[in-house]
Amino acid sequence: MYRVVLFVFFAMMLPGCSIGSKPLSLGFTDSGSSSGSAGRMSFGALGDGDSAPRSASSASAGKRTASLPDGAPRNSFEKASPGALSGRDYSATRLDTEEARSLINAYRKQNGLKPLRLSMELTNAAKTHSRDLARWDRISHYGSDGSNPWDRVKRSGYSARLAAENVGTGQASIGEVIKGWKASPGHNKNLLMADVEHMGIALVQDPRTEFKTFWTLVLGSPQ
Repeated sequence: MYRVVLFVFFAMMLPGCSIGSKPLSLGFTDSGSSSGSAGRMSFGALGDGDSAPRSASSASAGKRTASLPDGAPRNSFEKASPGALSGRDYSATRLDTEEARSLINAYRKQNGLKPLRLSMELTNAAKTHSRDLARWDRISHYGSDGSNPWDRVKRSGYSARLAAENVGTGQASIGEVIKGWKASPGHNKNLLMADVEHMGIALVQDPRTEFKTFWTLVLGSPQ
């Protein structure tokens, strides 16, 4: 039930995000089991690669259609308008996972919380999602195969009792990403979750896309 109700909230929330010339971020939290027992889930939004985007316009129908099978739910993703971020400099953009962990842990320490350890499984889940977002040049918590963050954490081999995901597109540095997440209640809640123990983070860059950068942070606590 929780998943259905909150999916409706998510679908209503995305169209209200303003992209313009700003990066965009989304946050997701879920705890529960895959057996169908209810878990808690919350979303937060902030309006602020591996391959080129694969979409094409159908002139006859007047509608945009995907050239590859797309299992993401309707209204569950957002795309950047053409040229929205073309003026930004991404020449120095990179991801140092230890730097990212240090920044997040320093913030958690300021709030009296324990540090996070890097997880290979959660890192792989983050990489998978960033690659998929770059492929479709969009921001979403849903993959093109219809998966949600909980699904991807399970697939990575991480046995979780709690999982959370923050994503961001268009940011030029890890500092900018974290600053945006800290300023957004939903994302900030994920960063400051007391019960999480591990993290994985990924960046995919693709200058051919409109969003340019695709960041994914996955947080988790094992069963």
